[in-house]
Order: sequence, then structure tokens, then C-alpha cells
Amino acid sequence: MAQELLSTFEQEIDEVTLKPNKEMSGTFKITCNQDLIWCRKRDGGFPDIKDLKQRVRNYVSPQKELGHLDRPE
Repeated sequence: MAQELLSTFEQEIDEVTLKPNKEMSGTFKITCNQDLIWCRKRDGGFPDIKDLKQRVRNYVSPQKELGHLDRPE
């Protein structure tokens, strides 16, 4: 996932950091500038890459087109 985000948003994202949460095992959250993009508990599991890229895009660069990911299935 990290590599996919860095490749897709190479101009918009400087880094992706993995940070373990020793106090709450099973936690999986994706944040950007402290804003919650994805939460395993809130959003029901882990994101597929299409969903995650669209959410990150909507946060960092709403005008960016994601090509085939933006097309209806």
C-alpha cells in the first residue's frame, strides 16, 4: 500500500510512515496531517487500494485524476 501511494502521489506526498501502536493492538489507521483518512474499526476492515487512493486523492489533491480508478465498475 505504501509503495502504491508513493507512486501515485509522488508530487503530493513526501513520505509514508508505519507506526506501531503498542497500547492498542489491532489498530489500523491512515492519517494525513493528523486527519483520519481510514480507520479499520470505523470503516470496517482494511481498504482496497482503489478506495484508499481515492480517499487520499480527495484529501491531498482533489483535482488529480486517477485514470481507470475513477471509472465506474
